[in-house]
Amino acid sequence: MDKPTHLIEFETMLLGRYLTLPVPRSKRDVSNLDRSAYTLLSRISIDGPMSIGELTDAFGLDTSTLSRQTSSILNSGLVERISDPAGGMARKFRITDEGARRLEVARADNIAGLGLVMEDWDPEDVATFASWLQRFNTDIERLAGRPWPRT
Repeated sequence: MDKPTHLIEFETMLLGRYLTLPVPRSKRDVSNLDRSAYTLLSRISIDGPMSIGELTDAFGLDTSTLSRQTSSILNSGLVERISDPAGGMARKFRITDEGARRLEVARADNIAGLGLVMEDWDPEDVATFASWLQRFNTDIERLAGRPWPRT
């Protein structure tokens, strides 16, 4: 690992191993979301109802992959299919109350896990890391042509 980019590659590979961050067992919700459900629900909660085509454009995934993922969250009651509120032909996926609740629980668990991981970090280091991580992600999004909306 003679170059910083080699170390970054290695560390991001390791980061990808962790689907969820450590959370005390007593606080874990039995209805954890898998990574694809968490990501899809996050995007739909930010953008509002989205069609398969819009999700395909947003994620850069093929329609069959997104059809499997959306079928799973639809069958789980996390989203519902609705007519396009703007009057378009495509039906859209809208997050349900249960989907919003489970997303919020999963997000709170992830934030609690981050708190455990960084509990000994100086607050300034946490803020710096957050800033660099956002820059890293936005540069990837810029190169891919798929910016993620930030609220």
